[in-house]
Amino acid sequence: MTESKYEIILSWDETDQIYVATVPELPGCMAHGETRSAALKAIEGAIELWLKSAAEDGIPVPEATSVVG
Repeated sequence: MTESKYEIILSWDETDQIYVATVPELPGCMAHGETRSAALKAIEGAIELWLKSAAEDGIPVPEATSVVG
């Protein structure tokens, strides 16, 4: 698994008591975990699956526009 260049938003869900990670540039791409690190690890896998599915279905893949640094 490689680290993506997409922006990841990490938030706490008080109701479910989990961290939720979303990728705004990839519609519907989200994951969760009981810890911050678990949510971040899960979202990297979700990004890979999102990109693979998009390629298989002929869906255009947005360029990562977020500034990382």
